[in-house]
Amino acid sequence: MNRETLLRHWRRLVAIGRRLIGVPDYDAYVAHLRLHHPGRPIPDYAEFFAERQQARYRDGGGRCC
Repeated sequence: MNRETLLRHWRRLVAIGRRLIGVPDYDAYVAHLRLHHPGRPIPDYAEFFAERQQARYRDGGGRCC
């Protein structure tokens, strides 16, 4: 395998691992905001992570849609 193929597989494995332990995908979140909430400001990764952690541990979850 070439380097690009290995890197692509590695990124997929990392994404799967994050989903398994409950860490959401920042890029998917940004895409969701741009598509469904175009007027909402896009947080940086640190803000995103803090908000997701808070949403995960409060009652009712943190889904908007």
